[in-house]
Amino acid sequence: MVERCDVVELAECRGTALPVGADVTDADAIDAMLHVVVAEFGAIDVLVLNASGGLEFGAEPDYAMSINRDAQVALARASIARMEPGSRIVFLTSHQAHFHGKKPVPVEYEPVAASKRAGEDALRGMIPELDSRGIELVVVSGDMIEGTIVVTLLERRNPDSVAARTAQGALPTIAEFASAVTEAAIGPIEKSGRTVYVGGADYLDGSVSG
Repeated sequence: MVERCDVVELAECRGTALPVGADVTDADAIDAMLHVVVAEFGAIDVLVLNASGGLEFGAEPDYAMSINRDAQVALARASIARMEPGSRIVFLTSHQAHFHGKKPVPVEYEPVAASKRAGEDALRGMIPELDSRGIELVVVSGDMIEGTIVVTLLERRNPDSVAARTAQGALPTIAEFASAVTEAAIGPIEKSGRTVYVGGADYLDGSVSG
């Protein structure tokens, strides 16, 4: 059973936290960050890839791809050398990115959707190597998540796209998405490369094969 703790309850759950910042587009910064983590904990058991960008005004044309694909792959590759068999990588994405090319997305979200899909494809391409090391990959794909910066930015740039989603029903909450990520990180999975879907039943209708 997964034991969930609020930040203020971490000590009571016998857990520890080590905040370490790094520019994930900088290979040296990634290496320095992981060195600190391994020095403290001995190895990396779970890597959750949650960095995302592309909706910011004034961003460089290649910014979304550098964050959502290149940085994800670089961090994964730097981490697997520090992971033992039985470890896991969890990649977080959105339904609109996961199904990019199959379903339409708001034009403002296109750079994010394309680059997150490219990141997922690149990580899935690493599955044979991960399998050889005994490391599993799980993808968690979510509908628009209530209260997140992505929804806030879309509401500013294309409020109709958010309204269209909320018209279908309540959006998943951050807590619901976090619970799914926790399960993906430490719960049993059928096979490496599995996708976990959170919310958006109407969006997923007829799209999910397994």
